[in-house]
Amino acid sequence: MVADMDGAKGNNHKTNSSGVCSSRRSDTSLSPAAQNNKPPKDDGSTPNDKNSSSRHPDVPERVTLKKEIGLLSACTIIIGNIIGSGIFISPKGVLEHSGSVGIALIVWVLGGCIAALGSLCYAELGVTIPKSGGDYAYVTQIFGGLVGFLLLWSAVLIMYPATLAVIALTFSNYVLQPVFPNCVPPYMATRMLSTACLLFLTWVNCSSVRLATRIQDIFTVGKLLALCLIIVVGLIQISNGHYEGLTPQVAFKFSTTPSVGQIALAFLQASFAFSGWNFLNYVTEEVVDPRRNLPRAIYISIPLVTFVYTLTNIAYFSSMSPEELLSSNAVAVTFGEKLLGMFSVIMPISVALSTFGGINGYLFTSSRLCFSGAREGHLPSLLAMIHFKNCTPIPALLVCCTATVVILCIGETHNLINYVSFINYLSYGVTIAGLLYYRWKKPNIYRPIKVNLLVPVCYLLFWALMLAFSLHSEPLVCGVGLVIMLTGVPVYFLGVHWKHKPKCIYDFIEWATYVGQRLCCVVFPQVDPIELNPPSEWTDKSSGRSSMSANS
Repeated sequence: MVADMDGAKGNNHKTNSSGVCSSRRSDTSLSPAAQNNKPPKDDGSTPNDKNSSSRHPDVPERVTLKKEIGLLSACTIIIGNIIGSGIFISPKGVLEHSGSVGIALIVWVLGGCIAALGSLCYAELGVTIPKSGGDYAYVTQIFGGLVGFLLLWSAVLIMYPATLAVIALTFSNYVLQPVFPNCVPPYMATRMLSTACLLFLTWVNCSSVRLATRIQDIFTVGKLLALCLIIVVGLIQISNGHYEGLTPQVAFKFSTTPSVGQIALAFLQASFAFSGWNFLNYVTEEVVDPRRNLPRAIYISIPLVTFVYTLTNIAYFSSMSPEELLSSNAVAVTFGEKLLGMFSVIMPISVALSTFGGINGYLFTSSRLCFSGAREGHLPSLLAMIHFKNCTPIPALLVCCTATVVILCIGETHNLINYVSFINYLSYGVTIAGLLYYRWKKPNIYRPIKVNLLVPVCYLLFWALMLAFSLHSEPLVCGVGLVIMLTGVPVYFLGVHWKHKPKCIYDFIEWATYVGQRLCCVVFPQVDPIELNPPSEWTDKSSGRSSMSANS
């Protein structure tokens, strides 16, 4: 997979008569005039005039990732990736570790506040380093290739495939629940339905960015409507006087006195439920006006999710005792059975729709991570190519789908998630630490958004505390997570750092890339020549100098 990962950078390419790129090159495709450093002949016509007569009407003028994610779609990507199956089936984890209803609600609110602090830091990074790839792109830019590759390696190898597998299994379990009401759905049935769902959504994402974002929009609205139903029913319960469990004397009555470590584990449960707040940063280059819409989407989405999560938990506690909630494996389903009567079937359907949208969001964003890694030369160059007409990263999508199906076949997905959740949390801290380092390293670079220094410092203090308690309470899980990440070190030095490989390896990679291009109809994205040589450093506007003065 990574035999010639450096082949995606720094090498020229040749194009055969059919227009398929047949060897290694960077992620740019220049016109012949630009490649030869010669201006085109001034014959009174423009390049577009010359090409318009021969261009197929369905082929775009430039083969590049399309900027089709507006503010609404940006918000639904964040909300859709945060709201998965967790809020419907696992609030009991927070209650179990916090020991009381009151502390559990405080943990949910503070969990949203921590996610907001992290998202503010990512907003600054996203507009300062406007690249797709999220954590990986920022860490690679700030700390160099090895650290970035380790994040990429663990994410592509285990983290995102395992997460996708768990979401797909949750989807199939809830879809099949009415068919098998008195027993657990069969192993093969859940795997086959999960695989069918993955294949369908992979096809959708390969076909059209617009179609994938529309699906995300629709299913995100569906998730919010399902949660609104829970909230409305809960508020009706409260208005009818059923709020005994929410009164201070009852809410803060501890079933067991929690230790500091237990409170920390409750925060970890809540923070995992908020995971996905950074996913818009993976598709920055497809966002319309990212320096404006990326931070706006974050400012809208995180408070909205925190508000909805808190009200949903209040609704749960207004209708269920702590004992009922702790004994339930599917809180939303138990809630529906207790209050909705014949309409209780709405709850498993809502969970299925929620997870379906979650699968689509994870596929959309994780494939862009593979695309960004290949573009930086850390993965095979074929993964940096997009379809010549649909402008979608088909090879990267196929890799994500295949890895997830393999994880599904292994079966131990939940154990894998325990291992890689530590890696995921570790990557957040490393990235935000990179924000502080980047400010020190390049203080004058232009930052459209510059958060208060207390924001990253507070996040890192909380992160260090949670990490310490995780290492103390689950040393084996954290150790295995670190081992998974560190297996990428020899792969990096063999696949990326080693520049002079035997010719037979290059020949094989060239042949495999050619075959992959033929099968997927993909080429390297094109950029305008003017985009290739940006100013080396954009100075801060507050410095009083023009942003272009460094090159004037």
